[in-house]
Amino acid sequence: MVACKLENKVPWEPGYNRTWVERYVITEDGEIFVDSPNAGRDGFDADYRNLKYQNLKVGKSFFVPKLCNQCDNPPCVTVCPVGATYMTEDGVVLVDQEHCIGCRYCLQACPYGARFMLPDFSTTHFGQVRVVDKCTWCYHRIGKGLLPACVEACPVGARIFGDLRDPESPVREILRKQRVYVLKPALGTEPKVYYIGFEKGVH
Repeated sequence: MVACKLENKVPWEPGYNRTWVERYVITEDGEIFVDSPNAGRDGFDADYRNLKYQNLKVGKSFFVPKLCNQCDNPPCVTVCPVGATYMTEDGVVLVDQEHCIGCRYCLQACPYGARFMLPDFSTTHFGQVRVVDKCTWCYHRIGKGLLPACVEACPVGARIFGDLRDPESPVREILRKQRVYVLKPALGTEPKVYYIGFEKGVH
C-alpha cells in the first residue's frame, strides 16, 4: 500500500487508497470479523487478540489485499456519462482524469469499493481536484515491462502479476495448477484479480 501511494502520488491519508489490506479474524464458532486500521497503511497489531477480539476464541486470522478488480464486464465503464472511465485495448480499466467530471456514478457502481475521489488538496497531472482515482495496475509501469509497484514491493511474493494472454505467464501457470477465487462472482463483473486459498465468507 505504501509503495502504491509513493509510486502513484496517492494522498497519504488512509481514506485515499488504490490498494489496501483487510485483516480477517474467524472465531472457532465461525464468526467473521474484518478490520483495516488506516487501510493497513501502518501495519497491524502483532497480536490480533486486542481489545476488539479479547473475549473471542479466535480460530485463525489472515490478510486479504483489495484493489480494483479490473473487471472484464466493468459496471463503472457503463455508468460513466462522459466516457472518462474506459477500458484499454489490452483490458485495463482506467480513468481519464482530464475528462472526469466528478459525478461519482462510477463510485456507486463499483461493487468492490475500489474507487475514491481525490480531495481538494490533491491534483492530477492536469491540475484537477475532486476527480476519481483508482488502481491502474501501474499502467505507466506495465507498459514498459515493469511490475506494478505493489507487486515489486511485496517481500514474500504474495502478489503475482502477469498477462493472461501469455501462456508462459506466471498467472496462467497458477490458473492451470491451483484453485483460484474471485470476489463477488455472482455479480457477473468477471474480475481479473484472483485469490488463492480463500476462506468461506471472505468477500
